[in-house]
Amino acid sequence: MARQDAVRARGDDPGRSHDLARTAALASWLWRPEGIQPVTADLSTAPLAPGRLPLVGHALPLMRDRLAFLQELRFHGPIVRITIGPKEVTVVNAPALIQEMLTGQADHFTKGWLFEKLKLFGKDALPVAEGPSHLARRRLMQPALHRQQVSGYVQTMQETVGPAVAAWRDQDVLDLKTEMQLLTQNTVMSVLFSARPDSGPAQAILQSVDRVFTAALRRALLPVPVLERLPTRRNRQVTTATRLLRTAVGAIIDAHRANPGAYDDIVSLLLAAPDVSDDEILSEVIGLLAAGSETTAVVMAWLFHELGRHPDLEARLHDEVDTVLAGAPVTAERLPQLVFTRQLVSETLRLYSPAWLVTRQTTTSVQLGQTRLPAGTDVVWSPYTLHRDPGLYANPQRFDPDRWGPTRPKPPKGAFIPFGAGKRQCMGDAFAWAEATLITALVASSWRLRPTPGARVRPVGAITVHPSSLRMTLEARHTTTREAA
Repeated sequence: MARQDAVRARGDDPGRSHDLARTAALASWLWRPEGIQPVTADLSTAPLAPGRLPLVGHALPLMRDRLAFLQELRFHGPIVRITIGPKEVTVVNAPALIQEMLTGQADHFTKGWLFEKLKLFGKDALPVAEGPSHLARRRLMQPALHRQQVSGYVQTMQETVGPAVAAWRDQDVLDLKTEMQLLTQNTVMSVLFSARPDSGPAQAILQSVDRVFTAALRRALLPVPVLERLPTRRNRQVTTATRLLRTAVGAIIDAHRANPGAYDDIVSLLLAAPDVSDDEILSEVIGLLAAGSETTAVVMAWLFHELGRHPDLEARLHDEVDTVLAGAPVTAERLPQLVFTRQLVSETLRLYSPAWLVTRQTTTSVQLGQTRLPAGTDVVWSPYTLHRDPGLYANPQRFDPDRWGPTRPKPPKGAFIPFGAGKRQCMGDAFAWAEATLITALVASSWRLRPTPGARVRPVGAITVHPSSLRMTLEARHTTTREAA
């Protein structure tokens, strides 16, 4: 019981801590950075996690509390098997083995069944593409997301986020997750697509992306293909949502095609590329829009949630933005000076890693540590539980941005991978870092966000780890009239 109570300690309630002595002792020999120590003499087959029920397997605890269930699995070894109905899944927990899977043996894995379901956004989009088509598309788009190119995007980010934040009103109550989704969605669209939709269309796009993401996760966790083809209300809603996205993005592409000299962005890059069909361009732009908006938005929501709980950290952030920006816009030159701001983003990415479930599937027989994975093995790993491992981080449930300070030791290799690793590492990581730092600084320059008294905010494992409900009250930091930066 003590172990289960510890595992279910919530990240949003630091007062309820893990049994750190027990878990740290376990982790210290299970997943040392220098290598994984075998739990038994023969791990050629990974052990089966306890608690499997007839017919449904481990589906009930997974559906009841996905995040706690995956955290519990870390007690059962570096690699462990679970079943979801008739489907068997291998869960990789050890950071050294995750790193090996994503880098040294990456060629022996495809992205797996969750990403198959994400093809609802477009079967050829870069996030779900495989093999040579993935490599070709990555090489095509990488220059537009290179760190040097991202520096040139900061002004457009500022011009998008600044007026939106300045339009907030003192004492208004924000649905912070939705507000941050709109901010990040509009930033992606303005920077990468040269498009700035009005409020109504932007909301419709956001709702459509949410609906498709929800459907993709539901189909991944309940893999019954026949249900996906039935004319149910949910399936009709997904069809409507994908149609709206294709129409909205199609209009952006048409505008670029009609006046090619007016644009210099990812859409124009794709249009100029040989051997890329119209449907592939459409899929690629929709995929970028969806992936680029959701993850940064939930990180921002969690960041301001934590600042609302830690006034001392909020005061340090205000001191930094007041000193570095002094009321001026965020620029590419000022962005690196926001050191504490970036530490806040880093710690939020650690404690609330947006990805709680990442899938892979072996294409050949693979030896991973002491375990042999046959061809066709479905594999998952969890950045969320990896980043909360007490064997890797002291007091892992504590929100502590100073753990990323220059005098503190860095985590072991493979212990902090919010954007993945290897050839499939998220190509938009530099964009996301710049965007998150800029949004944090612009909001903090003008506003305090106060939590709703008595509200209990808990992490929910949907397509990303988002707050169950997060409403915060705006308080203007300056009583004088504020203008958009």
